[in-house]
Amino acid sequence: MRGGWKGKIAGAMMALVAVTAAAHAADLKIGVVGSLSGGGTAWGVATQRGVELAIAEVMGAGGLKVGKQTYTPKMIMYDDQYTSQGGTTAATRLLNVDEVKYIIGPIGSPAVLGVLGVTRPRHVIVLSDGFSPKILAPDSPYNFRVSLTTTEFAPPIAKWEREKFPQAKRIGIISPNDAVGQSVVPILVDSYKKQGFEIAFDEKYERGMMDFTPLITRMMAKGVDIFDLDSNAPGETGLLLKQARQLGFKGTIIQTGGPGLDEAVKVAGPLANGYFSYDIFDPAAPSAAQFVKAYRAKYQGPIDAYAPIMYNATMLLFEAMRRASSLEVDAVQAQLEKLEGYNTLFGPVRWGGKETYGINHQLLTEFYVTEVKDGSLHPIARLKP
Repeated sequence: MRGGWKGKIAGAMMALVAVTAAAHAADLKIGVVGSLSGGGTAWGVATQRGVELAIAEVMGAGGLKVGKQTYTPKMIMYDDQYTSQGGTTAATRLLNVDEVKYIIGPIGSPAVLGVLGVTRPRHVIVLSDGFSPKILAPDSPYNFRVSLTTTEFAPPIAKWEREKFPQAKRIGIISPNDAVGQSVVPILVDSYKKQGFEIAFDEKYERGMMDFTPLITRMMAKGVDIFDLDSNAPGETGLLLKQARQLGFKGTIIQTGGPGLDEAVKVAGPLANGYFSYDIFDPAAPSAAQFVKAYRAKYQGPIDAYAPIMYNATMLLFEAMRRASSLEVDAVQAQLEKLEGYNTLFGPVRWGGKETYGINHQLLTEFYVTEVKDGSLHPIARLKP
């Protein structure tokens, strides 16, 4: 009989099925852009691993709860080949084919600027890292930079060098002839000059170069005391470091940029001893213990500093979604800006950049100077931007 007890049971069962289905986690697409080929491969792999670890942590807690819905984050990653065109192509596919609203990465100014050319007019949230000042601007409110740039770390590093090497006078810089070298070298030069150093050599090379002997030889002829590797990609950093020592350069070698210490050490071998670099992450720090444990359980080899950086960026995005109780882009963007003080792998969130870039979308964190000793990495100074 229609409308009888059987009908009521059937209706109740249908309602239960609907409730159960609603409770099931829905997929949440997270776009990722990184260099899985080319000079920045180590950074791309680190980006991939950082996002994977953040997703694994969220899923270990039962999924990402946003409002009344629970989501299963799904990573969709494309290779930018460490080029501007690669970044443009990756972002275009993520938006037009995969229909993502959020992108983690890439690392490196050319690729980031390529991505932003696609995402800016489409109001897609991007958490990336590239050193070009053009990446952050008041007319780009959906882009956040999740690691320091030369603007933030070069002045304190130059000051540290002045104190560490009081007899040093002449600086040599070899940097890539692209958006990275063109935009950040003037900042680095200014920082050195303010500490009383003389820039004796400043030349650029085209990406992909393997033999730096002519450049290094000309630099050594200038009698430089400190050779700064600027923001070269990890593979190129290793080659510059190795070839400089092979040619007999006895002075200090430091990278005020990067970082990519593990790959540089791998390329340069024993010749990396005594090399200094800007660094972001100390795996021996107590605050890093949980992340390091999760990383070691899933991957082998050293921890590239960009793995925790991109893990951190992904967790910031997830927290903003929780606070917004929505996946609506403007609501998430607003909550990202309000995360000040939220505790992360790198300490409480602190946004800055208004005076320099016109917008407070620069994540500010403490950082390190790390020295290579007998093939191992040893943080020897902790500095603030």
